[in-house]
Amino acid sequence: MLLTISTTIEPATDLGYLLHKHPDRAQSFDFSAGTAHVFYPLASKERCTAALVVDVDPVRLVRGHAHTRRDKWTVDQYVNDRPYVASSLLSVAIREVYGTAVAGNCSARPQLVKTAIPLQIELSALPAPDESLIADLFEPLGYEVETHPIALDPEFPHWGDSRYFEVTLSGTVLLHEALSQLYILCPVLDGDKHYWVDEEEIDKLARHGEGWLFDHPRRHWIAKRYLIYQRDLLDCAVEGYPALAPPPREEEEERTPPLYVRRMDAVVEALLDSGARRVLDLGCGDGQLIRRLREHSQFVEIFGVDVNLRSVKRAARRLGLETWPDIEDERLKLATGSLLYRDRRLEGYDAAALVEVIEHLEPSKLATMEEVVFEHARPRVIVVTTPNREYNVEWETLPAGDVRHEDHRFEWTRREFREWAQSVAHRYGYTVTHRGIGESVDGIGTPTQMGIFTR
Repeated sequence: MLLTISTTIEPATDLGYLLHKHPDRAQSFDFSAGTAHVFYPLASKERCTAALVVDVDPVRLVRGHAHTRRDKWTVDQYVNDRPYVASSLLSVAIREVYGTAVAGNCSARPQLVKTAIPLQIELSALPAPDESLIADLFEPLGYEVETHPIALDPEFPHWGDSRYFEVTLSGTVLLHEALSQLYILCPVLDGDKHYWVDEEEIDKLARHGEGWLFDHPRRHWIAKRYLIYQRDLLDCAVEGYPALAPPPREEEEERTPPLYVRRMDAVVEALLDSGARRVLDLGCGDGQLIRRLREHSQFVEIFGVDVNLRSVKRAARRLGLETWPDIEDERLKLATGSLLYRDRRLEGYDAAALVEVIEHLEPSKLATMEEVVFEHARPRVIVVTTPNREYNVEWETLPAGDVRHEDHRFEWTRREFREWAQSVAHRYGYTVTHRGIGESVDGIGTPTQMGIFTR
């Protein structure tokens, strides 16, 4: 895969400062799927061109997929178009090689970072479902777009063109915005990603889309493709960034709330019914539940804990805690912590919620979690939700294999969950009631199962 960026600003060699790559040096960078090479085929005062060659190693790419089972490896995983086309792999290479430039940092030429400069960007092979879409995405950003279809085989022209295009973008734009646009729009046009897509993609979309995405006429379509049509993630993105909402005609259509919304609503309802005032969100992730709890005055204190520091920081940002952790919200606290160690900060609360948390623990660690939550923290009410494995057959494809997420260590049937819940309730002095969340299917049940433990 070849990406070149050229400029004619004088002196054109200032491009090297903006990219933080010296024109007189060829450099190579290892990344997760191969090696990226940067060099300058042309570097004069009048014109300067930086070339990024992404050399994808198909073997490393396949072996790097933690969820890929050896017995499922097939030839097409090794022999495909990924080494040659602009895709999410190019986005990773841009981030690894030009990360400082993408962030808009350049102490040597600080004013140039904020200046739109003439750029010509060439992509050797950009996949797209339709040639017109390339112009639809890049022209509103101020580019002149030139596309040339690539034939399936030049020796057999009657076979027709492929879905790949040589693309040239020309315009006077900010370099860091141009890199961010490529970071987002290349995988959008390709329509696929080489890694599991989760909530972190929403933050990437918003961060790299700052300054251009939210005014783009195709912003909803871009978000939908970038999130690989995952409805839960798309709805979460729209909730956090209303500008990504669908056009009015689509908004008028009746839609069943996505599962994650119904799950959060069910947990909030259970906590409200319990009369709890001080609540723990154990495994708070990016703060979706906390954001909903915050809307109810019944909850006078909410403490969110997650083992992942990045998740906690993301939650703080989304909840508007700009100075976290220096200053805490009057009702809200966030902290890192593990459910595998006794933590006295968790003691004394009325209720705790573990929303889609337990399945991320190794089965051998469940007993430790039970002691930490049910014996030591010991709130009056504990709400636990987890996937119902029986429902998985309702999804035609599961990207993570036979479980819903590659990080799930197990998923229980309804019977298995009930047996575990009854055992825990008996040992620690609780009673437990069960509810299903989502549409129920005969003989299968609902996609999510919830246990409400009360003592």
